[in-house]
Amino acid sequence: MSDILATDIKIRVKPTPQSRLGQLDFENLRFGREFSDHMFQMEYKDGQWQNAEIVPFANLSLNPATAVLHYGQSIFEGMKAYKCEDGQVILFRPEANIRRMNISAERMCMPAIPEGVFREALVELMRLDAGWVPQSETGSLYIRPFLFATDEFIGVKPGESFRFMIFTCPVNAYYTAPVRVKIEMKYARATPGGTGYAKAAGNYAASLYPARLAQKMGYDQLVWTDALTHKYIEESGTMNVFFVTDEGLMTPPLGDTILAGITRDSVLTLARDWGVPVVERRIAVDELVEKLENGKVSDAFGAGTAATIAHIATIGYEGKDYDLPPVEQREFSNKVLSYLNDYRKGRLEDKFNWNLRV
Repeated sequence: MSDILATDIKIRVKPTPQSRLGQLDFENLRFGREFSDHMFQMEYKDGQWQNAEIVPFANLSLNPATAVLHYGQSIFEGMKAYKCEDGQVILFRPEANIRRMNISAERMCMPAIPEGVFREALVELMRLDAGWVPQSETGSLYIRPFLFATDEFIGVKPGESFRFMIFTCPVNAYYTAPVRVKIEMKYARATPGGTGYAKAAGNYAASLYPARLAQKMGYDQLVWTDALTHKYIEESGTMNVFFVTDEGLMTPPLGDTILAGITRDSVLTLARDWGVPVVERRIAVDELVEKLENGKVSDAFGAGTAATIAHIATIGYEGKDYDLPPVEQREFSNKVLSYLNDYRKGRLEDKFNWNLRV
């Protein structure tokens, strides 16, 4: 494994000869469809990281036997940059993403990424592509770091060569309306002892089929339950899930089946700072349904990088839908969403040292 604190790797920069920024319609951004001018890449081979460079965004060329295509040894992160009113770019909590990516790398038998190089690559990309960061109230630059095995070999074993890359996409809001979710009682997102706490690509592939079934029933996403008994709430879609109930702000505790969301941590930090009662414990499906039936759930939302806060309009369970109060009546989720927007745009004091100004 490489030294994750190594800083002696130099990043070569090859700027694009022709920017595509003039072709971008900031008023009609499609989430994850428009890509900025540059990308970062670095190779791991012969036991060390090397060939770190920022180059123009371009397609990849891979051998058909490239290991990741067959055995799924791939992890990624999701993070965002924002533009202040004065034009300065802010990275929100990049250190947390860097740490979490190396946790995922360890679980997936991949080399740790040198933290200093990771950070420097992010900053240099932001400087080169600052013009791609939307200045609109709902806009941001989505950042996708990812790491995958590049061995040209057919055989099930941990890779020995890897490529780490970062590219960016200007985006607007992920969800444009509150979502309808269904409590999933058959399929599972993650199992104890598995890779649920890592951002492994295969976790998301496995979730697609049950999510499609729910969409055919009129729901936007699922509320995942534990794989062993389906008695306890775990996550919602690709996000951590929260409920505001008669007990306070409730969310399942972290474990090896739940991703340690950075937005989740931000929400909990703010709630505690504001004196909101926080309850981190296992939430039984039966308990949640009882609270829904008795009007004891005043707010529910998913929390994640892409959407920040995704308001839940309806929760479906065994053929019955439970509608939640209108979004405009929800105090906590609206407050936390507004606060995070202002915080990441540099309009508030950086009280928690979350912002990295580029």
